[in-house]
Amino acid sequence: MRRVIVDYKKLTPEVLNLLTTTYPDGYGDDDIIIFDNHRNERIEAIEVKTEAAIYLVKIGTKLQYTMVNFDANSEIEINTDGHVVVNTDLEEEEEEEE
Repeated sequence: MRRVIVDYKKLTPEVLNLLTTTYPDGYGDDDIIIFDNHRNERIEAIEVKTEAAIYLVKIGTKLQYTMVNFDANSEIEINTDGHVVVNTDLEEEEEEEE
């Protein structure tokens, strides 16, 4: 089985739908997997499984925002790479805070 580490920016609608289905009330501390990547950087992620792959989705405030505001039945914006587009207003606000 293929294992994939993915950031919220690279989520496909299918994986995002699976995330919101797997964690309908959000994820807790017990759901978080912590590991070091090849650059010895600490990564925190949550796991979702499909028949073809195991996805480790990196945790961040934008992931929580994306999960909370995702509605599988509504129209969502997809970029040319097939990834879900997150509200850019939120990204701009967070960049200004940094």
